[in-house]
Amino acid sequence: MNIKLVRLNEKYKMHLFEMMDEWYQKEPKPIPSAIRKVDYHDFDNYIKHIDNANTNGLIPDTTYFCLDCDINKFVGAVNIRHDLNEALLMHGGHIGFGVRPSMRSKGYGKAMLKETLKKCQKLGIYRVLMTCDKENIASSKVIQSNGGILENELVFLDKIIQRFWIENKKENIWQIV
Repeated sequence: MNIKLVRLNEKYKMHLFEMMDEWYQKEPKPIPSAIRKVDYHDFDNYIKHIDNANTNGLIPDTTYFCLDCDINKFVGAVNIRHDLNEALLMHGGHIGFGVRPSMRSKGYGKAMLKETLKKCQKLGIYRVLMTCDKENIASSKVIQSNGGILENELVFLDKIIQRFWIENKKENIWQIV
């Protein structure tokens, strides 16, 4: 598996369309939510929204798309919140990530999160909060396989949310396999 996290640009327009078309055929809400807030068919507006997501008065964030260089396809997306507010402390955390439906259970989630943690380090985020629904066992396993330690569970909108912390120091990142 040869993946890299890329910022969206014109070069990846068809990659985006293919991934999002598939995602919406299978599920009503692709994850992370940052990739579904604006209609991706209006690419110029979409890319402007993705690039300027941190100017909306909320927490600054950065969205990356995961490119599998071996097959030249987007396999998922990640959104890094550079800081936490009260809401993100309860649900959302620093990172939201999703793998497109046809690429699940192939190790992409684990690899994407490993690369995302490196991006977090560059942003100075050395202690990363991640959350997921308790019933989302796949996400829980991905988080734990990247060093996530369950802190607690809480109820949010009638769902049990698990809150994990990852110690994101350089020496920890290189040990994750």
